[in-house]
Amino acid sequence: MAAEAARVLEFPDDYYSSAAPAGAGYARPAQEPVELPMAEERIRRRERERAAAAAENVPAVSLFAIFGTLFAGVLMVFVLLAQISFSEIAGEASRLNAQFAELTEQRRRLEVTFESVIDMKEVERYARDELGMSKPEADQIAVIHSLPVDRIETFDSGEEAPLKDLGTFISSLFEYFKRS
Repeated sequence: MAAEAARVLEFPDDYYSSAAPAGAGYARPAQEPVELPMAEERIRRRERERAAAAAENVPAVSLFAIFGTLFAGVLMVFVLLAQISFSEIAGEASRLNAQFAELTEQRRRLEVTFESVIDMKEVERYARDELGMSKPEADQIAVIHSLPVDRIETFDSGEEAPLKDLGTFISSLFEYFKRS
């Protein structure tokens, strides 16, 4: 009896989630397209409007973006030029350092040559024979002792320690008022 009472419910594809049985007295809506007057003209006009709107909605590039891009490009060119001049200067510095080392070596060689040319015996002979000089005798050498001790005063520019100068200024003021 249960087998006789069971029926299979079939639903058409356009009635999803409907509990109504298929074709059980429901009228189907007419599927024929409705002809609208001047429909094609409306469709063409709508397409033209969409094309015009799309042309108007082309994203415009702001002046700020243009100037920013130009500024970044100019900065990159300046960085490139600075790098090129830095490379040239570094090469020049390297060349000058090599030249300096060469000249230092040449100076050292010239000093050695100069020192080897001077003969102290020849200088002594020239002083004795040509200039009439002689070495002093022991009784000719006298040491003079001076009683006052030599003293020197220097003045600082004061750029290195301004607080020290301020202290010196204040102490000189105190001395001035002590004398008065």
